[in-house]
Amino acid sequence: MTGVDRSTRKAASDAPVLLEGPITAPCAWRASDVTGDDWIIPIPPKALVELDQLAHLLTKYDGAVEALSAADYALDAVTELMADVKQRLHHGIGFAVLDRLPVERWGDPLTKAIGWILTSLLGPVVVQKADGTRLYEVKDSGASLGYGVRRSVTNLDQDFHTDGGWLAQTPEVTTLVCLRPAKAGGLSRVASLATAHNELRERSPESLARLYQDFWWDRQAEHAPEENKSSRHPVFAWRDGKLTVRHYADYIRKGYQLQGEDLDDEGDAALTEMKAIVDTPENWIEFQLEQGQIEYVNNHLLAHSRTAFEDDDSEGGRYLLRLWNRRDGGIELERLSGANE
Repeated sequence: MTGVDRSTRKAASDAPVLLEGPITAPCAWRASDVTGDDWIIPIPPKALVELDQLAHLLTKYDGAVEALSAADYALDAVTELMADVKQRLHHGIGFAVLDRLPVERWGDPLTKAIGWILTSLLGPVVVQKADGTRLYEVKDSGASLGYGVRRSVTNLDQDFHTDGGWLAQTPEVTTLVCLRPAKAGGLSRVASLATAHNELRERSPESLARLYQDFWWDRQAEHAPEENKSSRHPVFAWRDGKLTVRHYADYIRKGYQLQGEDLDDEGDAALTEMKAIVDTPENWIEFQLEQGQIEYVNNHLLAHSRTAFEDDDSEGGRYLLRLWNRRDGGIELERLSGANE
């Protein structure tokens, strides 16, 4: 990661390695540091021509979306466009919004297929659920929030979080393809967790150190029946010159409940302090993800959230597709090592 002081320390022989020094890379931003030019990427005319040609070809395709490969089509301009997205995700501010796919012209099925192909150019699209799902529908199912029912399938607000925090290897990029926005609400928010790390380092190094230690995480019922319902992972991890962050205090607190254990006072205080920093309005931006736009977020360095929403049933309601990318570790939900922790 550029802009990072690579010196590290160990408090004890069995303690985790902590990143020392402030993160000065572009991913450590506040709302006042970024403008729409930093994250909104219009689709160039040449790339849109290629995508329209692709949509025409796909009208005759009757296979699974997951079997589609960008390598099978002439997409030079599109490939260049997605290289720009990748650059912003991994070396820029950490997120981008592609503006935009003509859903009204293509319809939902073709847009899903093209969203898949675009996202696959960032790396393998990986499994999100124990049943093998790789295209995850984000819409109000009408189900009540409870064990195994995520907020993503309700119309409730959702706190800042990273996706898949309970996994042995979390997704590197979270993608949201907007097929239909809500009638009202459903605003997207994005915040830098590198900025949160910097603030904790200055304000509360004890809390930062605790966040480098393991917590129990609720695995969201995405595991075999005989496996533990919780897994153990830190919030911050510094390995091989790379910072990876998992953020969702709600899943941690539920993880401890599932284990029948009490969260330690130091851990509780550290989670509360980090949440307060991330939730501070100066540290996040808010926008409406419009029909046809695709939101890409570096899931290792940024958190995202959404506000509650109201649907218009006559139009089918808010409808997004979520995809996860990970360049390493294969496409399976869990690696064999770590899955039963």
